[in-house]
Amino acid sequence: MIRIGPAGSDGLGNLKGIRKVARMKLDCMEVEFTYGVRMSMDAAREVGALAKAKDITLSVHAPYYINLASDEKEKIVASKKRILDSCERATALGARNVVFHAGFYQQKTAEQTYALIKKAILEIQKKISENKWKVQLCPEVTGKPSQFGSVEELLKLKKETGCGICVDFAHLYARYQGDIDYAKILKKLPRKFHAHFSGIEYGPKGERKHLKTTQEFFEPLAEALIQRKLDVILINESPQPYKDAAMMKRVLSTFVAAKKRP
Repeated sequence: MIRIGPAGSDGLGNLKGIRKVARMKLDCMEVEFTYGVRMSMDAAREVGALAKAKDITLSVHAPYYINLASDEKEKIVASKKRILDSCERATALGARNVVFHAGFYQQKTAEQTYALIKKAILEIQKKISENKWKVQLCPEVTGKPSQFGSVEELLKLKKETGCGICVDFAHLYARYQGDIDYAKILKKLPRKFHAHFSGIEYGPKGERKHLKTTQEFFEPLAEALIQRKLDVILINESPQPYKDAAMMKRVLSTFVAAKKRP
């Protein structure tokens, strides 16, 4: 099962966003706390109740100001708080997956960075467990090699901490400078995972910005996805996420129907 929907509410507010997702017959929506967790618990419960009534699966993107491998201890403390605040709202929303960019190497080795991020994730998971929140941390594949977040690093984190992962296929496209084999990547991944996609502009250092998603750009990923039995939430992060999510769902449905034909 592959559920497809947009990132954010398209400026409508989350309640209207969910109604739009339902009207467009999309399956999910990512609630974005881009610049901070400002949603009240009451508002989160109201949004979650509507999503449940409309059968829309919600996920959460934690704020971008996160670095679990910072050289400054207070920044790690603040990053953990932002993730925990996101987890608390996710619980009220009825959302399971909490997505975040884990951190940067800066002057540290990959091994040192990994150790710091692993430690922080285990500490956050302990708090999640103590609070009995039914959420899953999903560190995201990042779009630049200078950032922590390769597929290999995240799969190792998943194995050693039990966290989830968010595979941003557009970020991977930028990391690999367009030389990407989706089928090969999917073979490495678990059957169940969270994912992002969009068009992407990139340069020698990786991701520059997200772009609108063309059908031509999505089709190779769609073709690879339908070849495997997957349980995936696929969020479109383009500048027009509702329109592009609808296109992605249409393309995927067409490919699935074609595969079933004798």
